[in-house]
Amino acid sequence: MNRISFVSKNENKYNEIESRLKRFDIQLEFVELELREIQSNLLEEIATIKSDYAYDVLRKPLIVEDTGIFIFALNNFPGPYSSYVFKTIGNEGILSLLKNKSNRDALFKTIITFNNGKIREMFSGELKGKISNEEKGGGWGYDPIFVPINFSSSYGELGYQNKIDISHRTLATERFANWFLKLKSTD
Repeated sequence: MNRISFVSKNENKYNEIESRLKRFDIQLEFVELELREIQSNLLEEIATIKSDYAYDVLRKPLIVEDTGIFIFALNNFPGPYSSYVFKTIGNEGILSLLKNKSNRDALFKTIITFNNGKIREMFSGELKGKISNEEKGGGWGYDPIFVPINFSSSYGELGYQNKIDISHRTLATERFANWFLKLKSTD
């Protein structure tokens, strides 16, 4: 079995990625580490710095993840600041900012970055959708307010497995897994 570390403070992200990587026979180890996170308008730049820092500390093959929700009517806010915005104003704050907006289109984007000290590679996953008018269902983070394209239910209403089957994070995870297996087959 192929083994790799996932470095984060967010166990929810680990659980989502780990459940998908099992299908590829890739074992994921959760390493809880406070990562240096720069302020940047680009998820890719944030993920790069996080992966370099994590590799410098652990010195073993790993992946890190960074995700943002980009709300079009808010000029793509909160984007790469999604975690901070969620901690400060939460879903209620986002809904309040959109109170008088008719355009509720949004994009969820995840960047997964692999780093083994020699190779650093990024994988992106994006899913368009809308922000609901109210919180619906459970889940974590923005799950109760993000309604994926072609669905009428929020991530939170879809339930854990249904969310995982279509999510932005899954798209990035599967791109990583396919690449990683090819990489391992050339070792």
